[in-house]
Amino acid sequence: SVLSGSMGLLPSASLSTVSDLRRYRMGLYEPIHGSAPNIAGLGIANPIAAILSAAMLLRISFDMESEARSIETAVEGVLDSGFRTKDLVASGEKYVSTGCMGEEIGKRICRSDVDGVIKS
Repeated sequence: SVLSGSMGLLPSASLSTVSDLRRYRMGLYEPIHGSAPNIAGLGIANPIAAILSAAMLLRISFDMESEARSIETAVEGVLDSGFRTKDLVASGEKYVSTGCMGEEIGKRICRSDVDGVIKS
């Protein structure tokens, strides 16, 4: 079981039971909450589940473990640095926008090598 602070943190995958001839496992990867149309365009959606779904895709369908771990390490680093989207803060606390959270994670992915180690 998983204890999560928000559905915005949960990636998901619907996986095929059949692999193709190249040994890749096919699947549909998406945030567990779907597209959240009720908050579309407001800048308050948490992009982490979508980003972690991409890490799942790399790991499960393409056997790219180090690249997946690089994404996960970037997400962990951003959260450890105190960045939060609206769904992760207590009432009255400051939060960053969807775009800002994605940019911060992207910066850390770009600074990391394929082993998930952040370069200085």
